[in-house]
Amino acid sequence: MRRVRILVFVGVCALLVTGCGAANSIVNPKGSEAKSIAGIWWVAFGLATFVYVVVSGLIIYAITRGHRKGARTSGLRENSFIWVGGVIVPVLILAVIAVLTVQTTASLRAASPDELHIDVTGKLWWWGVRYPASGIVTANELHLPAGQPVDIHLTSDNVVHSFWVPQLAGKEDVIPGQPNDLRFTAKTVGTYIGECAEFCGLQHAHMGFRVVVQTPADFGRWVARRQIAPSEPVSDEAAKGATIFDAQACAGCHTIRGTSANGKVGPDLTDFGSRPTIGAGALENNQQNLEKWIRDAPAIKPGTAMPSFRSLSEGDIAAITAYLESLK
Repeated sequence: MRRVRILVFVGVCALLVTGCGAANSIVNPKGSEAKSIAGIWWVAFGLATFVYVVVSGLIIYAITRGHRKGARTSGLRENSFIWVGGVIVPVLILAVIAVLTVQTTASLRAASPDELHIDVTGKLWWWGVRYPASGIVTANELHLPAGQPVDIHLTSDNVVHSFWVPQLAGKEDVIPGQPNDLRFTAKTVGTYIGECAEFCGLQHAHMGFRVVVQTPADFGRWVARRQIAPSEPVSDEAAKGATIFDAQACAGCHTIRGTSANGKVGPDLTDFGSRPTIGAGALENNQQNLEKWIRDAPAIKPGTAMPSFRSLSEGDIAAITAYLESLK
């Protein structure tokens, strides 16, 4: 019986540790804040494991002792055990976790003089992203330089959301009328998946975003490219698509820098062709999916503010698709 319990415990621990290297896991940190949070998690996990082992051992001991004839323990010894095991040890464990949590929380909120400031606004159901210093506006994707502290200024223009990139930082609520700041430093180059961690309505599950951490040189090149308005369409089909885009309601809802499209309802599409997904993660960004999205977005993402354009011909939809895919 004892061997069975030990084997079960070892198996559970093995399963937990197996998931520690998984992508998008809080215990696979790639940022300063996530690393601090993971440190507290490991301390709590270690203490919980210690308590589990001790309690399990005592249960096994009590079971086996119960079969011994004449086994007795003094009342003084039992009282001491209750005080130590039931009061002193739990207080010490909780005190250790409390001190670590308070110290870590205070250090995470400290501002840095060389922070990169980014404004992120929670929408229904997507994320607006703006870089105040460079004037870059995009959606559902943040680019960060590795090694530089960032300050993400979070707000919402509708309901409460929660901004969470598990491998880079902890959750931060996104509240209308109450801006919050999330500070961290991304350490490792790569692409990290983020999500809304607060139920916000019909399309809560389709409110994802990506954080692309680049070397400082690559980030600088990305900024330089995004500060230049998209070039004129090079193909006849893309040029036709630009004309249709301006003539339809598209230009009244979306902005494309350097054109007459200056809408504020939907995401800025200036760099749409370089984004990996459509509709904040609803679809992969490719020609076939984009045509489906333009034709009938509400059928793919019910509740979205984008109307359907089923009245457009297949040729017009293909032209708009060619135009939007050229925006890089």
